[in-house]
Amino acid sequence: MNQEPETLPNASPLEEHSQQQRENAKRIFRVSGLPEMLQSINTTELKGRGHFEEYDTMVLFRWGTGYTRRHMWIEVVEENIRFRLLPHLKHKHEVPICDGEYHIFTPQMWQQRDFLQAELKKYYDRPVHETSVD
Repeated sequence: MNQEPETLPNASPLEEHSQQQRENAKRIFRVSGLPEMLQSINTTELKGRGHFEEYDTMVLFRWGTGYTRRHMWIEVVEENIRFRLLPHLKHKHEVPICDGEYHIFTPQMWQQRDFLQAELKKYYDRPVHETSVD
């Protein structure tokens, strides 16, 4: 049965738009298989020591402590999955699409689970380093 997301009777257009974005992000994360891939990394590589912070259209996966703090910032924008990285020079190749700050995966890219899993492994192997909060 196809159910439409519930909307509040007095919801503003902004609230409705936010709800649509949340539902879209949930769908894309589910269809791509990304949550299972992240859980697998947390289980096998980190022995369960990572933790997830979930936001409307974004997941922040963190691990490490003190000077070894690392993270992956993954968000859904429209139909694309974006991995936020440290600012860098744009890559010459188009897979994934690179704007110098994000690597962007179009639906054609993220629907290829083996490809998405290989890219996720690269980001885990070379994560964003967090600065210490002194």
